[in-house]
Amino acid sequence: MSQTSARTENSAPATEYSTKGAYVHTGEEFTRDTHYIEDRIVRGGDNPNEGRWPVEPGRYRLVAARACPWANRTIIVRRLLGLEDVLSIGMPGPTHDARSWTFDLDDGGKDPVLGIERLQQAYFKRFPDYPRGITVPAVVDVASGAVVTNNYPQITLDFSTEWTEFHRDGAPELYPEHLRDEMAEVNKRVFTEVNNGVYRCGFAGSQEAYNKAYERLWTAMDWLEERLTTRRYLMGETITEADVRLFTTLVRFDPVYHGHFKCNRNKLTEMPALWGYARDLFQTPGFGDTIDFEQIKQHYYIVHEDINPTQIVPQGPDLANWLSDHGREALGGSPFGNGTAPGPVRDSERVSTGHNPLYPA
Repeated sequence: MSQTSARTENSAPATEYSTKGAYVHTGEEFTRDTHYIEDRIVRGGDNPNEGRWPVEPGRYRLVAARACPWANRTIIVRRLLGLEDVLSIGMPGPTHDARSWTFDLDDGGKDPVLGIERLQQAYFKRFPDYPRGITVPAVVDVASGAVVTNNYPQITLDFSTEWTEFHRDGAPELYPEHLRDEMAEVNKRVFTEVNNGVYRCGFAGSQEAYNKAYERLWTAMDWLEERLTTRRYLMGETITEADVRLFTTLVRFDPVYHGHFKCNRNKLTEMPALWGYARDLFQTPGFGDTIDFEQIKQHYYIVHEDINPTQIVPQGPDLANWLSDHGREALGGSPFGNGTAPGPVRDSERVSTGHNPLYPA
């Protein structure tokens, strides 16, 4: 969801488009801009001018960088629900400058469907004077080339509730009605204290702001450790939207947040319940097979010039332990409930060899 364009790993950023000063503001707490394009793609949507777009196979393209935890959610949910045939995906590279994400991993540096070099172009196509960050994930109307929405929390909920006609056979119920009230409370705490909490630590502009953020993060992490000691998943016996939202932060914790964001009371691997839970999900089809650890590290360590001015990307940590036994089956439950696991990842959407222990070099 980073608000600033992708460049290749080895190219130097143009000074005028540097991200320096974009994330950390001296003396201030980090405050995330949570104002997004609130248009929705819904069943029966009939008025894009009023923010209601129709669910229509092949009409839209999901732009979601693997490096970004917020975009990673949409990649996971799209795969779990089996929406690949009806919603294509474009994947920008892991790094960007102050303008926007770019499609530097595609031939010719252009998205093969949208024909653009920068995601910025899709935003400006609809809003020529768009005043906010050019964020991923974003859903783009292919015919017009204009962005529809970047409201990432709503995008995945709508995948579950509005796109049901196109779910695969055996798709899990990620947003069950009887759990929605409790899930809303869990999701709110996970977002404010953990998903965004790591950023509040990393982008703190003063010692006082960092100390407060650190305490809030670890209070929430301890709450999650306790909650997951007695239940296999956040909401009980099957995976839900809540697990997707937490997983994308946990999978980045030791490679990035522990050191880069100074969230270093302890590592995820030192929290038995959370570490077991994270491995359980990682080894579940649809979760770990979407993770590109190399792109994740490149994104944070190269883009965040405020806190890593050298832009040196660390070699570690060793990630083979993500495939070790987790023992969470002893808590009961079944990841997909009455549903089934998604099939193999499409060749065109596989994580690069060597970027994930599921895809060894």
